[in-house]
Amino acid sequence: MCGILAVLGCTDNSQAKRSRIIELSRRLRHRGPDWSGLHCFEDCYLAHQRLAIVDPASGDQPLYNEDKTVVVTVNGEIYNHKELKAQLKSHTFRTGSDCEVIAHLYEEHGEDFVDMLDGMFSFVLLDTRDKSFIAARDAIGITPLYIGWGLDGSVWFASEMKALSDDCERFMSFLPGHIYSSKQGALRRWYNPPWFSEQIPSTPYDPLALRKAFEKAVIKRLMTDVPFGVLLSGGLDSSLVAAVASRHLADSEAFQQWGSQLHTFCIGLEGSPDLKAAREVADYLRTRHHQFHFTVQEGIDALEEVIYHVETYDVTTIRASTPMFLMSRKIKSLGVKMVISGEGSDEIFGGYLYFHKAPNKEEFHQETCRKIKALHLYDCLRANKSTSAWGVEARVPFLDKEFINIAMSIDPEWKMIRPDLGRIEKWVLRNAFDDEKNPYLPKHILYRQKEQFSDGVGYSWIDGLKDHANKQVTDAMLMNASFVYPENTPSTKEAYYYRTIFEKFFPKNSARSTVPGGPSVACSTAKAVEWDAAWSKNLDPSGRAALGVHAAAYEETVDTKAADLKNGSPQKPQGMLEKTAAVA
Repeated sequence: MCGILAVLGCTDNSQAKRSRIIELSRRLRHRGPDWSGLHCFEDCYLAHQRLAIVDPASGDQPLYNEDKTVVVTVNGEIYNHKELKAQLKSHTFRTGSDCEVIAHLYEEHGEDFVDMLDGMFSFVLLDTRDKSFIAARDAIGITPLYIGWGLDGSVWFASEMKALSDDCERFMSFLPGHIYSSKQGALRRWYNPPWFSEQIPSTPYDPLALRKAFEKAVIKRLMTDVPFGVLLSGGLDSSLVAAVASRHLADSEAFQQWGSQLHTFCIGLEGSPDLKAAREVADYLRTRHHQFHFTVQEGIDALEEVIYHVETYDVTTIRASTPMFLMSRKIKSLGVKMVISGEGSDEIFGGYLYFHKAPNKEEFHQETCRKIKALHLYDCLRANKSTSAWGVEARVPFLDKEFINIAMSIDPEWKMIRPDLGRIEKWVLRNAFDDEKNPYLPKHILYRQKEQFSDGVGYSWIDGLKDHANKQVTDAMLMNASFVYPENTPSTKEAYYYRTIFEKFFPKNSARSTVPGGPSVACSTAKAVEWDAAWSKNLDPSGRAALGVHAAAYEETVDTKAADLKNGSPQKPQGMLEKTAAVA
């Protein structure tokens, strides 16, 4: 995962300005420690800090078209670059980089090529022939991008706001699925899938189609020329990623290059739920498992560094980012530069525990849409910046465009949590991989109930954070919080403590406005309170603290197959059980 910085249309093109751009780009070097690049054209600068994953030898950036009139700096991976190159036979490619196709696609299609890209990406492209430029961000916002404006009329883009916050009068998070065109001087949406309008889909549930789409999403993310592994917490999502990757080990060139055994990684406090569950999954899949421990104090000591890197003061994000930040450092020490992770599944399938209270399929679906649209502010931000802090790239197959379109087209009646029918959260996903003849996972793991990542690493982690914050923030400080922080006023001592650290690094109004705000509510969403007003009494966003459905709610639902045949449930597709068992 690389770091990009672009400054377009600045009035100063002196050597001092060039030095300043280099200095600011250097703030992103943790994202790309392998090489640095800078292209200057009159009053435009495109800088790049490279993390070499594909074509480490010759894929340095910025990248160009044949005569170098089109320049592009990219953060991300284009998984379908080989297919796109096959369509660009009249073009000459200088490198083996997956990102070079962007310059040539622009030559062929102008600004309307972005939807052709299958991957995670943020890029800035400069056309020196007319000094026009575009910037774009991937559909869901897996890769971070910020846009800012200088007093001299310049437009800035950067992977992290620390590279532009000091020099821009105003800046904001670049919206996912959008493109900025200098010719129009505005953002416009390029990603317009059917589900985005939140219309209620009606496609019947097809478990085999869902399974095949996810397998395809995982396999395409094995594209790498460097060592890699899977982040394995032992929960459903990461376990399915590991299971699918393991099955395709023998057929993957990447695996053949880096050994015949998949590497998996997990972190937690001593005796944490995740460590135990991850070990069980790793033993079942026979992966090369790496188990890391941290203490509450080690996590607390890292908080300032974590907040500096993830650039947020959101409580849930910081709780989960800290162990991921510590784990990424360990992973990098092993020589691994890329990991595959399970983010996004809970948003797509309604996996958070408050979805138990969804009153109907319409509200269930609309809430999943809202959660996906907000991912760039929460889980995508955490996964990307926590790992990028140590030069590790995180790939997320659940957020594959094709997989999302298939999963979000399913009639949400099938996603509803129905204890009377034996359906726990994410039942459609669990059922799709419930293969009796050739199991992907043991049944009890496949149907393991969700654990918040910040809880799963050890329940004393959150308690330790609260205790530490209580010692740092007095009652008087919290009482006057609305005067000190009138925007997004923290409502707990923990939130106040994180806010003080954030403000130290990012004191501008624009910076605090990039973080979603409002008082914390159960599960970090007002929808939870709307569905059950009793949850408004609990200000803690932890899933275990907010809801009483954990652990005991589904003791009798491990085997869910027969329950769907009850009266009143959607009819199961003919032959579904037989087909599910037959597909490996």
